[in-house]
Amino acid sequence: MAERFSLKDHLFNPQSLSELAAEYAAALPDFDSKAFMTTVIPGLDSRELLERLEWISDCIQGQLNADFSGMADQLEVAMPVELNPDLTDDDFGRFIHAVPGILAVRHGLEEHRERALDLIHEATKRFSMEFYIRPFLNRWPDETWERLIGWAKDQNYHVRRLVSEGTRPKLPWAKGITIDPLRPLELLDILYTDPTRYVTRSVANHLNDISKIEPDAVLARLKSWRKEARQTKVEFDWIERHALRTLIKQGHANALAHLGYRNDLDFEAALQLDARQVAIGDAIELSCEVFCKETVPVLIDYVMYFHKPGGAERRKVFKWKQAQCEAGTPLQLRKQHRLKKDASTFTIYPGPHRVELQINGQIVADTVFTVR
Repeated sequence: MAERFSLKDHLFNPQSLSELAAEYAAALPDFDSKAFMTTVIPGLDSRELLERLEWISDCIQGQLNADFSGMADQLEVAMPVELNPDLTDDDFGRFIHAVPGILAVRHGLEEHRERALDLIHEATKRFSMEFYIRPFLNRWPDETWERLIGWAKDQNYHVRRLVSEGTRPKLPWAKGITIDPLRPLELLDILYTDPTRYVTRSVANHLNDISKIEPDAVLARLKSWRKEARQTKVEFDWIERHALRTLIKQGHANALAHLGYRNDLDFEAALQLDARQVAIGDAIELSCEVFCKETVPVLIDYVMYFHKPGGAERRKVFKWKQAQCEAGTPLQLRKQHRLKKDASTFTIYPGPHRVELQINGQIVADTVFTVR
């Protein structure tokens, strides 16, 4: 069997850590890269991904100035060049460059707030500091907020993205924050107009987080922004779709209406599968035929109910097609769905499965199959 991919080993290994050691040694004459490697490598195996970051920071810290002001100066000197400003998306940086953020929280949170925030501002241009701004929001909400207001207009788009990403109420992997989840809408009022997709993607993800808490607040903000028209139509349409994706999957009537999809129509539809039994690792083909009495835009999804041991089910919505359904003309679609053997998010078990066809938030047809 092929070895399962290990993200922690991919990110933190002798090669990546020797590169990190070389950066520090080149910037700090007293940094002993050999001693760092001798210490850090044996401590990796027993630690998970985020624990490895803490361990790496331990090993770096041991060779830095004990005074935080001096430590921060050393960390800034040792930083690699800023991420390429010519890129506009998916330039997250390298996890090995999270060390300044970790040490800013450890040693700057209580007594060196302003210097620590300066350090985070510089570090996020190399690797996103979204995890490390959050303790400052919790400890110093108003003082940190003033920084974020200014950073929302920073020249560097990584800093602007940090303002949105770091204040998300449901940021994956991150510790919670205690501020009102609606307060960052003030920041998003600035950021949704950003010309960089890396920033607007974060804004949309942030709104999607809020939609799970206060959906009406998100819809109201989007309506307001749409009226302001301070973002290009193409980009704003993308932000809206991405921000409302969870509500759309849930069939939220107001979210569907906001995007122009009516859920008061009677659709005639049939859903078929190419097989009633399928093995784990194979694909099953879905086909549907939809009849509409009026010509309307339609958002077609399918909902899988995955069998779990004990008879429980796991529900997951999958996107299928955004289309125009012409009155009196059948809309025919086909889609292959592979039942991945080594899916990273959940395990597929043998047993009965269901699939439903969802159009504009309505379940209009369903069928069953068995996984071997």
